Amino acid sequence: MLAKIKIKSELEILTGLHIGGNSAFAAIGAVDSPVIKDTLTMEPIIPGSSLKGKMRSLLAKKYNTNKCVKDPKDDEDFILRLFGKAKLGKEKAIESRLQFFDIFLKNKKELRDRGVESFTEVKFENNINRITAKADPRQIERVIRGTKFEFQLIYNILNEEEIEDDLKIVYDGIKLLEEDYLGGSGTRGYGRIKFNDFKIELLSSESDIKEKYESKVKNIFGAN
Repeated sequence: MLAKIKIKSELEILTGLHIGGNSAFAAIGAVDSPVIKDTLTMEPIIPGSSLKGKMRSLLAKKYNTNKCVKDPKDDEDFILRLFGKAKLGKEKAIESRLQFFDIFLKNKKELRDRGVESFTEVKFENNINRITAKADPRQIERVIRGTKFEFQLIYNILNEEEIEDDLKIVYDGIKLLEEDYLGGSGTRGYGRIKFNDFKIELLSSESDIKEKYESKVKNIFGAN
């Protein structure tokens, strides 16, 4: 491996976000569908798997030339080299060039200063049977709008010639996330997000790599 590029940003929640946690042992009267939380702080988190899966699916929808691709192993080559592929039979595994992270709350003090008592809200929803008119109410927990998380992503440089192409695709994936939604119930307005203030750090002991690519990478992301 030649080097790593660390991409950092602030992920802001624009509309209530629901990424489900475990409700298997919920008490009577508890929320039907809670959000996933850090077990140490009981504060909401965004799993790296949710970010990775959604970004990959959006890029696959946009770039796969065969629009009927059902299996991720058949994605376009540049998607496979970014997100990886497991070993299948005699086929070789492809190492992922991207490392995603679970991300945590950033602006707790700001929200507290604004009078916020909880970083989540409970939204009541109701399904109505069209034939019987019977109601099926449920409670869905959401991370409140205005919450901000510390987003970070590592890109492993494995081929110098592909750095710019790879990172343009990564940035496109980030913009696709902003235009779509994260988590569940996005068609009902949940999960709109925005990335703010990109920062780039090129982690390499080889000064020539840093000098060669740092400014180019920053330009791709509009970073400082």
